[in-house]
Order: sequence, then C-alpha cells, then structure tokens
Amino acid sequence: MLAQLKALHAYKNFTMLASARFISNVGNGISPIALAYGVLSIEGADGGDLSLVMAARYFPLIAFMLFGGVFADRVQRNRIVGGTDIIGSIFAGVSAISLIGGFPSIWILVAMGAIFGLLNALWWPAMSGVLAEILPKEQLQEGNAVIGLVSNIGYICGALSGGVIVATFNPGWGLLVDAITFLVAGLIVWNIDLPNKTRLESPGILHDLKVGWREFISRSWVVTMVFCFAFINMSFESMLQVLGPLNFSDPQTGPRAWSLNLAGMTAGMMIGGIIVLKRKFKRPLFISMILIAFSSVWDFSLGFEMPLIICIAAAIFSGLTIEIFMVTWNTSLQTHVPEESYSRVNSYDALGSYGIAPIGIVIAGPLAHYFGVDTMLIVTGSLTFIAACASLTVKSVRNLSNA
Repeated sequence: MLAQLKALHAYKNFTMLASARFISNVGNGISPIALAYGVLSIEGADGGDLSLVMAARYFPLIAFMLFGGVFADRVQRNRIVGGTDIIGSIFAGVSAISLIGGFPSIWILVAMGAIFGLLNALWWPAMSGVLAEILPKEQLQEGNAVIGLVSNIGYICGALSGGVIVATFNPGWGLLVDAITFLVAGLIVWNIDLPNKTRLESPGILHDLKVGWREFISRSWVVTMVFCFAFINMSFESMLQVLGPLNFSDPQTGPRAWSLNLAGMTAGMMIGGIIVLKRKFKRPLFISMILIAFSSVWDFSLGFEMPLIICIAAAIFSGLTIEIFMVTWNTSLQTHVPEESYSRVNSYDALGSYGIAPIGIVIAGPLAHYFGVDTMLIVTGSLTFIAACASLTVKSVRNLSNA
C-alpha cells in the first residue's frame, strides 16, 4: 500500500487533486447536517419543507447535466471544476449568512440550492474526467481508491464536527465553513497544470450529444447499471437527505445521532477504499452489486428502530459497499470509454442514475408524514435490494473485467 501511495505521490497534479478533495469534503460532511437542521430550525418548517430544500439542487443538475458533459469534453476540465467551486462558495455563503443573521427563509435556501445545482451540472462531468488526464490507465483504480480515501477522511471530519457545530451553535456556521472549503478547494484545482485541450471541430452541441449517446448505449453493462441505479439512488438520496434527519428529529440529540450515522458511513467508505486499493476484482461489477444489495441493511436498521450502535454499524457496512462500487464503477468507465467522449458518457450516466432522485426527495417528507418514517425507510431498503439484484441478471454486468 505504501509503495502505491509513493508511486501516486510522484504525480504532482494527483497530490493537488487529492488535497482539494479532502478540503472540499470536510465541508461536504458538515453541509447536509447543517442544512437539514437549519431548515428544521425555521419556525413552522416540516418534513415537506426539508424535502423541497434538499431537492432544489437536483432539478437544474439533471436538466443541464448533458450540456455540462459537452462543455467538459471541450474545455480544460480542472478550470471548470475550480471555477464552479469558487462561484459555488458565494452562494453557500449566502445561505450561511441568512441563518446566522436571523433571517432564514425556505425560499432563500431553495434558490441557493437551485443555483448550486446548476453549477454542479458543470462540475460533475468535468470532475469525473480530471483523474484520467493525470494518471495512466493502469494506475486509475489505485488513484480512484486514494481519492476516495482522502475524500472520506475529510467527510468524516466534517460529519463529526458538523454535529457538534449544529448542536452547539447556529447551523449557519456549519454552512459558512462549507463555503470556505469550496473556495479553497476551487483555487487548488484551478491551478492544477493539465495539458491544453486540443480543439476539435464539431458541427455543434446536438452532434456532440448524439456521439456521446452512441457511446453510452453501445455498452449494455452501462445502460443496465444506470437503469438500476435510478431506483437505488432515488432510495438512497431520500434516506440520506430527508428520512434520516426526520428519523432523528429531536433538536437536542438528533444532530449528534445522525452525524454519528454519517460518520459511520464514511468510516465504512474509508475501509472500502483500502480494500480496493489493495485488491483488484476479476469481476468488479458482479462483486460490487452483490454488496450494494446488502447495503440496504442501513435502511432496515433505521426503519426497525434498532439501537443507535446497530444503526452506526449498518452505516459502516453500507459505506464500505458504496466505496467499493464507486471505485470499481469509475475505473470501469475510465478503462472502457474513450477519453474524448468520457464526460458526455458520464453525464448520461449521471442523468439516468439521478434522474428520478429529486422526485424521491420531494415526496419522501410528505409520504413519511402520512405513512411514517419507519415505513418509508423499509420501502427505500427494499427498493435498493431489488434493483441491485436485478442488475445481476445481465451477463455483461456479471462478466465485465477491467484487466
């Protein structure tokens, strides 16, 4: 493991990217806790308002994702990532100031989230392709694993401190820290030295989208995984953004209990990152989708009101499975999809995988109010298990190799 880290450290740009991901994910660990309990702290706010705020960023993200993919295949990717992080820090700061200053509004938080979602539509396809421009293909799995590992260390630091900040001070201070981390990370990524893009002549955006679509649908394993993850992500984001905070809604003990769950998930992701750093699977998607099916144990432990320690243990296991999947999935795409169309394929992946997630987030709060939080957690766990098992019925998913 140390030899692998030393080999990756030799790439200066990799070290800068890893540092930026650590810093940014400290803020990402604080943000969901601060935002969720910031919303619930507003007088008269309920689960429906929480759903609205948490879903706000997803609609523009989904709507503009494909154009973000085209843009990222034409422009230097690190400048897109760095620029959107820097601009995003301003809008995160506005949300923070509204809470700190005592004039919070659901609609301010919704508006800031929507703008952030638009920026994310540019950030996501670009970020997915930066690593492939830094490392050779034979080192991509190790690179993805290390990036995931340092990101998760940052996230667990943020999640643990986020619970303390929210429970002790105003949630706005947590969002302010998040804004600062975005600014710093954005400046680092902006200054990564990547080769200038070769300008390719293209008939236009629609032509580029068609080329990306052909690359996307030509691989049955990609289409299958995207279809199944539409339901998995809808379930997971509903649980993570809405049902989890509602499950721990007590203003005194809730933030700490939920932050411990998030910290547990991230600790599991760190363990998963170490596993895939040291081992390459012969059939990576086959193994990772079996694990994703059993990641539903976290939803079930919350839904059946298990003791907190059991829920945290389930979160750890769930995080382990998520990280193993994310590393193997990113490596699979980076290995099998041409670099010149990678961001477009990734944007189709994100569009399909997260296309219905906003619907789940929007309806999770009202459905939890009507049927109960526990019932909806059992529903999200069941959907995750069924969708993951369904993906394994496709031969190309079971047999894909990155060797």
